[in-house]
Amino acid sequence: MTMLTKEIANAIVQETSIRLDRNINIMDKDGYIIASRDAARLHTVHGGAVEVLNTGNSLTIYPTQANRWEGAIPGINLPILFNKDMIGVIGITGNPDELKAVGELVKMTTELMIQQAFITSQLEWKQRTKEMVIDQLLNHSPSYKTIQQGLEMLDVQLLPPFIAVAIQLHQLTIQKQELIDKIEQLFGHHHAIAGFISLNQLVIVVSNMDEDHAVKQMTSLQSLLQNRQTTFTISYSLSFEELNQFHQAYSDCELALTMTDKANAIISFSQFEVKALLHQINHALRERFSSRVLNDLNDTQTLTLKTFFENDLNIQKTADALFLHRNTLLYRLNTIVNRTGYNPKTFNESLILQVALWMKELEQTT
Repeated sequence: MTMLTKEIANAIVQETSIRLDRNINIMDKDGYIIASRDAARLHTVHGGAVEVLNTGNSLTIYPTQANRWEGAIPGINLPILFNKDMIGVIGITGNPDELKAVGELVKMTTELMIQQAFITSQLEWKQRTKEMVIDQLLNHSPSYKTIQQGLEMLDVQLLPPFIAVAIQLHQLTIQKQELIDKIEQLFGHHHAIAGFISLNQLVIVVSNMDEDHAVKQMTSLQSLLQNRQTTFTISYSLSFEELNQFHQAYSDCELALTMTDKANAIISFSQFEVKALLHQINHALRERFSSRVLNDLNDTQTLTLKTFFENDLNIQKTADALFLHRNTLLYRLNTIVNRTGYNPKTFNESLILQVALWMKELEQTT
């Protein structure tokens, strides 16, 4: 049974009394007035409400009867029910004969408002619990007892395989709770819990789902966000089997986000795993290696080299991507060979140049 709080009672009085232009009183389960347009009546016992609470029936009070009940004046008093339990009484002041037509409508409106307040409070409680679980999983040393207690309260089991998903929201055009609800509907309520860990970043714990299926749901989420004109980047981790790996999986997602500037894209950490390894190399070593190999390539040469690698060392595709004649591209590649001493058209030397480019990018972003 829910509590009829003063906040809810005041909201009911405000909503209904303005429409009826009459005083509305809300009494708690002990018969005390906890909300009213007449401030002088607050915190006093309403005898008519006490009778309603005792009998479970509505009570009509005519002017000639008002003295029979303590603190009562003419009007009607109706029981407020929640899940078939009586939690209070609503009283409408005025001529009872004029109020009969609206009494049941006011009672129904009141009960709907309480039901909605209860649903909202339940959603808020559940979301706070989800965010507590996620916060624990992100810790270096999570409390698995706390996590398990939270999951039991949510009636959720987290089973392997797991995937961590991080969504960076550059422009949010959808309500946060609505977005979380949509995500959990897409993945399935027993396969994912989602929550915001900062103003613009949301984390999803995907459970008991293989990567192909998870990526399919992320693609649906991508379409949904694009349709709502939201700007975002989604990154997801490698699949893992133990919950104690979640912290590292999230760190991988976060690193992937820092390594891309693609908007409205789905990024797998596996695409950046080699770069992530380079990220762990000492800053001075990275800077020394990239400077020595690239030997101060200019911006045009750097762009040419990056595009050549992005097109799998294919001359014609690279020329088309750069809007160049094939011979012009070959000339540029030769200047790169002369400048660096490495030939990007051969596998081993192109690998050295690619690693050097990645290291240079890391230096520019860290």
